[in-house]
Amino acid sequence: MGYRVAVVGATGNVGKEMLNILAEREFPVDEIVALASRNSLGTEVSFGDKTLKTKDLAEFDFTGWDIAFFAIGSDATKVYAPKAASQGCVVIDNSSLYRYDPEIPLVVPEVNAEAVDNYKNKNIIANPNCSTAQMVVALKPLHDRAKIKRVVVATYQSVSGTGKEAMDELWNQTKGVFVPGQEVAPKVYPKQIAFNVIPHIDVFLDDGSTKEEWKMVAETKKILDKSIKLTATCVRVPVFVGHSEAINVEFEEPLDWQEAQAILREAPGILVVDKREAGGYITPVECVGEYATYVSRIREDSTVENGLSFWCVSDNLRKGAALNAVQIAEVLGKRCLKKG
Repeated sequence: MGYRVAVVGATGNVGKEMLNILAEREFPVDEIVALASRNSLGTEVSFGDKTLKTKDLAEFDFTGWDIAFFAIGSDATKVYAPKAASQGCVVIDNSSLYRYDPEIPLVVPEVNAEAVDNYKNKNIIANPNCSTAQMVVALKPLHDRAKIKRVVVATYQSVSGTGKEAMDELWNQTKGVFVPGQEVAPKVYPKQIAFNVIPHIDVFLDDGSTKEEWKMVAETKKILDKSIKLTATCVRVPVFVGHSEAINVEFEEPLDWQEAQAILREAPGILVVDKREAGGYITPVECVGEYATYVSRIREDSTVENGLSFWCVSDNLRKGAALNAVQIAEVLGKRCLKKG
């Protein structure tokens, strides 16, 4: 017996990816519905070999539905997620709205699957920020072995993290660079993204950090360990899909690069590609469409006691959003719903 599943925001990048991954992983679905705003009513989306026409979220009754994947902004989620939850449907939410609520579990299945059990508090489970999700998958097995004291991370985040309009802006600006008179002024981003990098994701906070950077700190503490100190610099780069991170970790106990490499090779959700030669690492282009979080360039940092540095790459639309949400549903089914 399978589940009755709703995908909310089914016409967006993440919603479409959720439908793809549900089909790819053969999630036990008895019935599935694609929901969107009235502006997208009737739009066709794919689920495996089926074509679904979107229905109106505003008019939808979630009673009798088991799981709803939410891939819409926080404002709309604030209206419809509590409605779905109150009607008995478990919400797995991809927005930032509920991530910092102490009563709502924030889950990365490879890291804290047991937190799913607390879904009953509000019938809602939060999906973490894309940059956090891939990082904690890589940090967890190392933390278990040597206990992390401090993390310094610089991210190189693709434009798909902002949405389709950002991807279009990168494409059009790139073309415009080579065609005189066809230059495209920035609209989505504060500065040109084509052939550029922008050290600014989300709004600035009073301490000079951005909200994206704050999210990585707060979410890592909630998901992995509240004692970890973390500082982040989040940068938008002219890449369509795939987030990259340069991660520096300081441990309480000694951990050499060979042991770290061996630990990560055995860790769930991780693929290590780490040859000390030209091309012996993974880049964003190679991770697109893949489930894994890739780790490369593992090396010791001699500037601190018990330090390691490594490179981490993942498809942000998958592990950073849609895949993680489906994995949460899989864990929810095994641990709590006992169906399918």
